[in-house]
Amino acid sequence: MNCKLFLVLCAFAGWQQAATAQKKPNIIILMSDDTGWGDLGPYGGGEGRGAPTPSFDQMAREGMLFWDFYGQPSCTPGRAAAITGRIPNRSGMTTVAFPGDGGGLPKEEWTLASVLKTGGYSTFFAGKWHLGEADYAMPIAHGFDVMKNVTLYHLNAYTYADPKWNADMPPSLRDRWAKGTKGALEGEAGKGFREVKKIDGSVIPFLDETTEAESIKWLEQAAKSDKPFFMEICFAKNHQPNLPHPDFVNKSTGKNKYADCVVELDTRVGQIMDKIRSLGIAENTLVVYTVDNGTWQDVYPDCGYTPFRGTKGTVREGGNRIPTIMWWPGTIKPGSQNHDILGSLDFMATFASLAGIPLPQNDRAGKPIIFDSYDMSMVLKGTGKSKRHTWMYFTENELSPGAVRIDQFKAVFNLRGDGGMPTGGLAVDANLGWKGEEKYVATASQIFDLWQDPQERYDLFMNNFTEKTWFLPNIQDEITTFMQTYVKYPPRKLQSNIYTGPITITDYERLEKAKELIKNFSAGSGAQ
Repeated sequence: MNCKLFLVLCAFAGWQQAATAQKKPNIIILMSDDTGWGDLGPYGGGEGRGAPTPSFDQMAREGMLFWDFYGQPSCTPGRAAAITGRIPNRSGMTTVAFPGDGGGLPKEEWTLASVLKTGGYSTFFAGKWHLGEADYAMPIAHGFDVMKNVTLYHLNAYTYADPKWNADMPPSLRDRWAKGTKGALEGEAGKGFREVKKIDGSVIPFLDETTEAESIKWLEQAAKSDKPFFMEICFAKNHQPNLPHPDFVNKSTGKNKYADCVVELDTRVGQIMDKIRSLGIAENTLVVYTVDNGTWQDVYPDCGYTPFRGTKGTVREGGNRIPTIMWWPGTIKPGSQNHDILGSLDFMATFASLAGIPLPQNDRAGKPIIFDSYDMSMVLKGTGKSKRHTWMYFTENELSPGAVRIDQFKAVFNLRGDGGMPTGGLAVDANLGWKGEEKYVATASQIFDLWQDPQERYDLFMNNFTEKTWFLPNIQDEITTFMQTYVKYPPRKLQSNIYTGPITITDYERLEKAKELIKNFSAGSGAQ
């Protein structure tokens, strides 16, 4: 071979290898709803709980399984945190919105899609959105090129106006719900959206079938392009009411609706994974399976299983710790497991890092913005550990956290759902989420060692064996540092207002007193 030709070929091969190494990865999020931490085979569920999950089992064997991964306590904040990389009260997305509430994800917020768009990504969304129903809050207004089979509400909201579900509903109220509830939507950025199907109890079993079909169709087209792509695919399973597709009725060994729905979820995830493999894009595609929040024990038996204390709607581990698996052949070591403190908040910094995109300094309106997101790309690549060592837990109306974890220790201030002893030796729990009252400790938080006691059963703040009062300064420092961020980055207005009970006269008097104190303090400061 000619020497010069050989050198040219070597140079070309080297350039091609470098170009491949620098290619931005495709990123796909597969998110299910309310699925229990212990429902899936890799987490001790699957066949042992009457619902085999071979697809999740394979994904875990080929990818990375996360043991200390966190969402938020309920649907809307869980999805807002995942897509913005910000704790939900920063965006105002702290509560679950009902049909007709309007509002939604503020137009000023950055999302995974809008950030990745700045790096040349094509973007797609399908399935449950639950981040508002205003035009400015739609997926196609937040960086997604295409949205398909989009549902805007919690699943059971689609049964409210259905006579087969609520025959006792007054006609006037039924008309109100029917008019205020949008059905399945689709649309394209810049072209608006349209309702393509009304949803009632008879349609619910087929929602995930449509989400899967639309996602695979778009995926096939995206794979033909040289552009990297981002997909967020959000299944309706396993939110109550769990209604399996007819093809999956009694297909679980458990022979119940919830187990059938777990089998259906596993199958649909598996079919999307098989499509990725068959398209030849696996080694340049990061797939993340995750859940929005912990399982909804309030609606047992139509719910999943968690070995942890508490439920959706609380700051306990059962309401926040979620199953998560990540898969990226050639990058993530097969069969790896991770115990770092991580969460869906960290998608933003991680995906931006993998795409070579700096995180924005200002929001989409030009005002300074802060992200609560940590880059975990080194965890995926096996080159280091996460820099996150703290997790803060919030229920829907908390500005300061209701619980804080630092390394293995967790301090709990908000005892919602606690049906037993508020402190001391054995702290039992009634598994009440939103049904439980908000109850805060008076002077000293509960403290748990999540390594030795992941179920939060034994309060170590003070007992006759040991005491952990020395932990409180750490908590104080973390909360103080965190609260200072609100000064420069104030939270947005709440995007949903739901009546949660009476405002007492005492509450009103306290508010007036607080206003007076702030007024006097301001006046005094100005005089100095």
